[in-house]
Amino acid sequence: MKGRVVSDHKGGTNVLVEGGVEHLAVISGKLRRQIKLGEAEKPVVGDVVELEPQKGDRAIIHAVLPRQTVVRRKAAGGEHETQVILANVDAVFVTMALNEDFNVRRLERYLSMVWDGGATPIVLLTKADLAPDAEEKVVRAKSVCPRERILVTSHASGAGLSALDEALEAGKTYALLGSSGVGKSTLVNRWLGQSAQAVKTIKDDGKGRHTTTHRELFLLPNGALVVDTPGMRELGLSDVEGGVSEAFNDVDNIAKGCRFSDCGHANEPDCAVQAALAAGALSDERYRSYTKLQRELQARAAGQSHESRAARKRRHRNAPRP
Repeated sequence: MKGRVVSDHKGGTNVLVEGGVEHLAVISGKLRRQIKLGEAEKPVVGDVVELEPQKGDRAIIHAVLPRQTVVRRKAAGGEHETQVILANVDAVFVTMALNEDFNVRRLERYLSMVWDGGATPIVLLTKADLAPDAEEKVVRAKSVCPRERILVTSHASGAGLSALDEALEAGKTYALLGSSGVGKSTLVNRWLGQSAQAVKTIKDDGKGRHTTTHRELFLLPNGALVVDTPGMRELGLSDVEGGVSEAFNDVDNIAKGCRFSDCGHANEPDCAVQAALAAGALSDERYRSYTKLQRELQARAAGQSHESRAARKRRHRNAPRP
């Protein structure tokens, strides 16, 4: 039997099967060993799994089926390790509040992360009513989103919510990704027409209070599916070179005009990026952000190479001698 992972918590993994029946599932011993050896993936929200029903609402997960898309981030406590946090998501609402949460550089990182995993990012700017400079911030967001759709909303006034609702297509899976308190759970409750997710009021400083503690997938009345996620306290790039190229598509297009294919866009002759900077066609802020993320990726690749060499040495030392 196949099912879709809708939540994962300490008590087990909840899997939804055809007919709307939900099972509380555990990973089989064989799959657990395969995961430990790196031969299989641990189930995450959005995964399609093979499971065996047991008594009552219990089940055993035997396999994770191939993923179409993923969302991954740097693993907690791991300098170079990454973890998949969502699977099989068609589009991700990169959610950012326009009052206290707005940060263009963080937005670029979110976009890189989403593009890298194969999903389509949609920029969702919330709490427009709480930001006197909302229009200015929207203009700044557009300057770093040459390809992405941008939606601006206010739950208090209702502005932009109809356009957001229309963006949800039946049969497709969406995720809400962003910092704590930007209104993700409030939107899920609105779409469901009930208080499925706990939400707290805004504090005196204008910041929301975040209460979502785990990722959970919901089936909406219109047939779309949406994943609510806890706020990210730390956002580090995983190995997302392709995602950075997508998020900085404007810079990459300019770089195609460089004389050298491996141009570092610094002091090389006939650098199209430096020419665009001098002409004002590319902002200095955008350029610095691009080169900073590229340096992070290079450092990460070097760290992974070092870890791989160390792992090979450990395997050689521990190998049985004839």
